[in-house]
Amino acid sequence: MTRSTAGWVLVKTVSLVSLGLLTSSAGAQVPRVSTDAAGDVLAFERQIEAAVLQSDVVFLDGACASDFTYTHGDGWTTGGPILGTDTKSEWLASLPGRYSSRQVDSQQAEVHGDIAITMGRVQARTGGPGSTQRSFSFWYVRVYAWRDSRWQYLSHRTVHGPIYEE
Repeated sequence: MTRSTAGWVLVKTVSLVSLGLLTSSAGAQVPRVSTDAAGDVLAFERQIEAAVLQSDVVFLDGACASDFTYTHGDGWTTGGPILGTDTKSEWLASLPGRYSSRQVDSQQAEVHGDIAITMGRVQARTGGPGSTQRSFSFWYVRVYAWRDSRWQYLSHRTVHGPIYEE
């Protein structure tokens, strides 16, 4: 290693430690949330959306916390009933064949240390034969936590919708 390379490594390490991005655990350096945590969690959310569309239950099982919940429908926002709340296992079991398309837009993220809250809209189309498919959208709020050096999906709550196209 050249003297300039060694100097750069030292400067980078000191910078990361001073920013709190590296912490010590039994003498080891462990990476924490990146400097672009909002971008990272939004990218992770796009991976989740792709996995939902593909019914990639293996990926989603690892991405979701064991106590993950998915709250459907916005009736709760006006004091009415929700459409339902799924546990992790119920939600994963409901995915195969559920969607023929699914796209997230209008994403935003708020990061508070090891917790991230995202907001956005999903535009989707139900699965099944083409003549029975329906297009719809909904707005959501989601919560993620930085655990074991990765983001983990904790909760989804629909805040507006679903809204079906006629």
